[in-house]
Amino acid sequence: MDLVMLRRVSRRMIVVMGILLLVTGVALADKVDDLAKRLRDPDNKVRLSAALNLGKLGDKRAILPLVGALKDSDKTVRGVAAAALGKLIDGSVDAKTRKSAIDALEQTAAKDDDAFVRGQAQKAFESVKSLRDLSGGSVSSGGAPDLGGKHVYVEMGPFSDASGGTTSLVPVMRRVAEKQLGREFAVKWPGGKSPSRGELSKAGVSGFYVDGTVNKIEVKKSGKNATVKCYVSMLVATFPEKSTFAFANNKKAEVDSGSSDKEIAEAASFCVEAQVEAMMKNDLIPAIKQKAP
Repeated sequence: MDLVMLRRVSRRMIVVMGILLLVTGVALADKVDDLAKRLRDPDNKVRLSAALNLGKLGDKRAILPLVGALKDSDKTVRGVAAAALGKLIDGSVDAKTRKSAIDALEQTAAKDDDAFVRGQAQKAFESVKSLRDLSGGSVSSGGAPDLGGKHVYVEMGPFSDASGGTTSLVPVMRRVAEKQLGREFAVKWPGGKSPSRGELSKAGVSGFYVDGTVNKIEVKKSGKNATVKCYVSMLVATFPEKSTFAFANNKKAEVDSGSSDKEIAEAASFCVEAQVEAMMKNDLIPAIKQKAP
């Protein structure tokens, strides 16, 4: 994603973020179940805050509560729930939940009374519709792992945030990387453990490893406005050997935002999200495809 396009996308996102930032007086909850309960609160501002933060957590347990929020009486809550589902749904979600959520997005995109909600649901649906009919990772009757017909497995690294901010950007990196990789490759090994070289070989699967770092966040304020720059680097290696063969090193992007701490934190998160997505599409996924047998 080039800088001009990123600026345009950031301006559209800031319009939505401006609505979300009207929410005040509601503390962020750490647990999915607490936030899910808030989705049933009589106050639409509380429900809006809950939907927003469920999307931020990146926890797949939030998917079903957010599907329920697509029926909320408040259009902004419905729109935020739809956008959050687009971020949370990936190939690691069990097939039943994944299909139910994608079907709900499709129905919302077609039938919701509000154009904003339909637009958010349509964008989310377009980003995940190819995942609807994937089979879940399990063990086939022949004893070999079933990876939904995929012949490449990608192990996710721990990722790191060296920017020194008060909120770690690691969950943002992992969520975006997992979603992008999950469209092309297997990112979960049946049983939940990392496979050995022997297990990969037995399954006829090539193994790769992806990791990344947020190196720096720069903020320049000018009155009520600010520009947030993020510097990100990523790598791809063979797995389990972890022999690095491709880098997307220290690339930079920037996002315009308001000057409050909350707006800057939101902008930093979006900047890293956009940067990781671009690096996955333009650098890492092509490198894996070229290297895979």
